[in-house]
Amino acid sequence: MAEEYRKAAHVLLQLGRRGAPLSHAPCRLSAIHAIELYLNALLIIKGHERSQIRALQHDLAARTALAIASGLLLRKRTAAHLSAMTGNREYVVTRYGPEMAATISQINRLTATLDEVAAKVAAILKASPRDSAPPSSPRIARSKP
Repeated sequence: MAEEYRKAAHVLLQLGRRGAPLSHAPCRLSAIHAIELYLNALLIIKGHERSQIRALQHDLAARTALAIASGLLLRKRTAAHLSAMTGNREYVVTRYGPEMAATISQINRLTATLDEVAAKVAAILKASPRDSAPPSSPRIARSKP
């Protein structure tokens, strides 16, 4: 799903209008969600409990710290940006107050962060064994009417 949100963010970026920050809100929300999903996928593959990840809510700084501790190598600027996004409450501003977009990161910085996280997490996931994938759901026997 992370890859689909990343693709959507790039499509939505093209629909944004120069000088109209509100027109970039859909791109922002998709990009932030994609980053969160990429980090979640990495943390799950590295053995973190799903309940622990859910408890982080939209805290990208905490997710990033856990991901780095789990082996994700990000540029210093990218890691700092992810932390700043939490401090600036970018998810909340984007979702509930997009008219305040002037107070959050520039759209090109956000998409650069998204693309770096996507590339580096995808490389780790590709190299990781799939033994930590969730078990398939059990079959439910259905009775005939």
